[in-house]
Amino acid sequence: MAEQKQRVAVLLPCYNEEAAIGATVEGFLKALPDATVYVYDNNSSDRTREVAAAAGAAVRTEPQQGKGCVVRRMFADIEADVYLMADGDLTYDPASAPEMVRRVISENLDMVVGTRQHDVSDAYRGGHVLGNKLFTRLLAGLFGRSFTDIFSGYRAFSRRFVKSFPVLSQGFEIETEMSVHALELRMPVGEIETRYLARPEGSHSKLSTFRDGWRILTAIVTLYRVERPVLFFGGLGALLLIAALILAMPLVFTFLQTGLVPRFPTAVLVTGMTIVAVLSFFAGLILDTVTRGRREMRRLAYLALPAPGERA
Repeated sequence: MAEQKQRVAVLLPCYNEEAAIGATVEGFLKALPDATVYVYDNNSSDRTREVAAAAGAAVRTEPQQGKGCVVRRMFADIEADVYLMADGDLTYDPASAPEMVRRVISENLDMVVGTRQHDVSDAYRGGHVLGNKLFTRLLAGLFGRSFTDIFSGYRAFSRRFVKSFPVLSQGFEIETEMSVHALELRMPVGEIETRYLARPEGSHSKLSTFRDGWRILTAIVTLYRVERPVLFFGGLGALLLIAALILAMPLVFTFLQTGLVPRFPTAVLVTGMTIVAVLSFFAGLILDTVTRGRREMRRLAYLALPAPGERA
């Protein structure tokens, strides 16, 4: 199937990006002349909408604040065969876009992640670099595999990824949710290296290192609990059981020596902890059945659409 026959949509979520959005839209229109560039304004208080429209973008609005809310609206509204998502701050290199789209189509991939390579220190703050590495390793440890750059907002998607992705996040944890969605459904994915540029003057990052870092960590733990309930609740049960055994050992030795249980409250606590540990384990088993059913439904929704290189 010829690549130019595929409908390509470039999706740019924006919030107060007047200084950069014009050049960003122009860059993607130049890189992908047959694509439609959509700018979704998220309650900007500057001239983001006017500048984007003047540059040639189709401008739309999402009133619910948060990048996850914008992505949910974009994925629901836009109809295309291949979707390319980036930020409107001119930090992602549009020159990489054709190769990302080409790989989705020619290799039948469902997601291609643009792994950021930065030469300018101002492009990527040190705290963000460290956080990215830590969270990437955490995701790999919890889910068995990961991506080189799980927080990259530069991604190309197939239609079947977009239309099977529920988008439950509200903020910057959306990239983590995307990564877990692809990993859990074992979708064919790829990565390419792309330049990460410094923001132009007048453009400022909306990402808070600690506040959004905490939200991302919470999202990873929540996704692990939802997707791996046996390991999550079984692990909690195991910790409780180990603690109960440690507390019980002196009681057992005392009982064997004297036939008495002198610390009765401790014995009650140990009994309660053991009961909760067993309940936690069985809760994990029950929830695993629910998770399996949800995963099967997502997989069926995914399979209902053609591969990226084919059209119905």
